[in-house]
Amino acid sequence: MSNDTGEGTSFSGGHLVAKALKSEGVDVVFTLCGGHIIDIYDGCADEGIDVIDVRHEQVAAHAADGYARVTGRPGCAVVTAGPGTTDAVTGIANAYRAESPLLVIGGQGALSQHKMGSLQDLPHVDMIAPISKFAATVPHTERVADMVSMAFREAHNGAPGPAFLEIPRDVLDARVPLESARIPQAGHYRASGRQAGDPAAIERLTELLVRSERPSILLGGQVWTARATDTAADLVRSLNVPAFMNGAGRGTLPPGDPHHFQLSRRHAFRESDLIIIVGTPFDFRMGYGKRLSHDATVVQIDMSYTTVGKNRDVDLGIVGDPETVLSAVLQAASGFKDTGAQGRKAWLEELRAVEAKTRNERASLFTSDGTPIHPYRLVSEINDFLTEDSMYIGDGGDIVTFSGQVVQPKSPGHWLDPGPLGTLGVGVPFAMAAKYARPDKEIVALFGDGAFSLTGWDFETMVRFDLPFVGVIGNNSSMNQIRYGQIAKYGADRGEIGNTLGDVRYSEFARMLGGYGEEVHDPSEIGPALRRARESGKPSLINVWIDPEVYAPGTMNQTMYK
Repeated sequence: MSNDTGEGTSFSGGHLVAKALKSEGVDVVFTLCGGHIIDIYDGCADEGIDVIDVRHEQVAAHAADGYARVTGRPGCAVVTAGPGTTDAVTGIANAYRAESPLLVIGGQGALSQHKMGSLQDLPHVDMIAPISKFAATVPHTERVADMVSMAFREAHNGAPGPAFLEIPRDVLDARVPLESARIPQAGHYRASGRQAGDPAAIERLTELLVRSERPSILLGGQVWTARATDTAADLVRSLNVPAFMNGAGRGTLPPGDPHHFQLSRRHAFRESDLIIIVGTPFDFRMGYGKRLSHDATVVQIDMSYTTVGKNRDVDLGIVGDPETVLSAVLQAASGFKDTGAQGRKAWLEELRAVEAKTRNERASLFTSDGTPIHPYRLVSEINDFLTEDSMYIGDGGDIVTFSGQVVQPKSPGHWLDPGPLGTLGVGVPFAMAAKYARPDKEIVALFGDGAFSLTGWDFETMVRFDLPFVGVIGNNSSMNQIRYGQIAKYGADRGEIGNTLGDVRYSEFARMLGGYGEEVHDPSEIGPALRRARESGKPSLINVWIDPEVYAPGTMNQTMYK
């Protein structure tokens, strides 16, 4: 118990942290303990904030990231000074590229020992500033809650992202009178982050859209961040526009929806007269914008001014919240007697034919009975296994590239992947956060064997906190995406240097830690094994042995291997 009850009028820095987290709506912190930060735990106990302690700080940061994506509220990780903070850097960097709002609080040596070489003293702020939206030191206990709220405000400024605060040990442990501490009131210290967009630009976009004969729209991660999925679905259905989805935007339209397209994007971007890119940058996933037809009118909508027009010129750029902008376009389009929807029927049929042709070319691989198991068979079985309540997580290289062509989440917000940093090791922490935040959902995670190895020990944390999920490892005993590139560049005799892994029976690892595990060598056993994992009610690993000599088309087309 805290001794705050006895004094009543003063609070320690750790308790002020907890009060500020509570004001933001944070109900859990992910952490690995350290002497610099334990007063925060004491504060969390008083404020009713759960503490999930993990086995590596990278996992804590990734879990905070995953929590933010699932809930729409910022996540929080608390790590100790020095190596505790540097261990969390990868998670911060991943959230930065993925535009995920979270706060990482790091410990620091006492201010009274500044520059004296205290235990685990490092220049955390200097290191983290380039990969965060805000990074600062809390200079006095009176400012603790104030600076936590400041960090949250900056995390939601424009496109969201991570913020970092280091709190020196003496600042965290000191007590200050309640009346001298600034404690911002919940709901009063930051504004709505929804930007409406330029009305004139929205009017122009509406006119372009209703007059277009062959439009296409890409719904990116910000569509889910802004919770614009319902509006986006209404827009494409009412105007009869084919929609492609990437990242967290997947699931905006369910499989089978007549406006849901997945395999014809290259054709669409080559043949469209209007291309609307919503909430995704022109980065490597988009060929830096070069894959878009130069004859098309290109419109980009983004929450960040710096993203619009980066790497490729656009005909129209709109800075704004996707929900607000798309709602305005939909409303404006309702004023047109003819929106052009009927005239686009042939365009959608053309794209469906491209989709069917591509799917038919691969159909035999989806049902292949060969051994080792073809990756397409594995991801096809996973896709068939998913229900309306299944949240899918991809953590790996080549095997997750396969899954991106086949696995289709059935609802918005039911797809999680690392994002553009391509970080391996997010699977277990994302599953942890997703199951904590949404215990009503089934969590299904697909790992490469290399990816699982990075953070797999926190499978034990899932067992300890009773967070069941269905884990699947596509095991080819190799970092196969890199192996492909080495073979392509240097020849088969040098294709396995530094990328070959041992033949690990991960099912035994799962059972050792108190979970459920199975080995699968026969493709006919994938489905039954998945169902047994579901029925076990435990964290599980189904270790599926896949063919190491088969590579995803996306792997073979990566520009780094050209």
